[in-house]
Amino acid sequence: MSKDNILRSMLSEKVNMTPNGFVADQLTPDQFWNCHELFFDSLFEVHASDISGVEGYGRFNEDCKTEYGSCKEFLVDTFAEDKEGYWYNWGEMFGTTLLQRDFFEQYYKEMEERIPYCEGKRYLVNNFTFFEKMITDGKTTVGFPDWSFSGIGDFLIDFAIMDLNKPYLRIPELLVEYCKKKNIFIPDFKERFLCMAYYKGIDGLRWHASIDDAESCTSMMKSISELKERINAL
Repeated sequence: MSKDNILRSMLSEKVNMTPNGFVADQLTPDQFWNCHELFFDSLFEVHASDISGVEGYGRFNEDCKTEYGSCKEFLVDTFAEDKEGYWYNWGEMFGTTLLQRDFFEQYYKEMEERIPYCEGKRYLVNNFTFFEKMITDGKTTVGFPDWSFSGIGDFLIDFAIMDLNKPYLRIPELLVEYCKKKNIFIPDFKERFLCMAYYKGIDGLRWHASIDDAESCTSMMKSISELKERINAL
């Protein structure tokens, strides 16, 4: 069975993998705020998927199998320097690219300290919830056509990606209000959100530094450094 078919078997019929509409990146902030619950509803449907037949953590391979036995192994190994491929010996980027060792190590430590809060939190995650990767009509539908980075992990990773993509939309602030309205309780929300955001943040920062994208690096460093104050204020 193909990866897409396996994913379809996990997802509820309410999750749209072939949506009609336009790229969500086209929404203005006001338009998004008016329909943000639609996005959150759709993501919670993804996260409610039955994964009882799937073990481990991390991104799926083509057979929808994961590589890691724990959340810690998944997050930490993402930054291993001996992995074959694009990131082999990536530590050489310190001093030769825009990637700053002190900044990276500070937020790697922040992530690492919070991993225990995410351990045992296993959900199906899209893990690619950038606004340019989501489709909506702005009224009734939000869909996720790209599942290339999907896997198993803490569901807050999908919301953290949205916030890193567009921090001015105030995703965690909206999510807290949404959960209050829907009577959804998320244990250790602040620590888990920060862990997932720091993980995706420094990984994304590493990517943008590797392609010498100065504007994105500056923007991401600002968002990452301001996030704890935002989350602690909730």
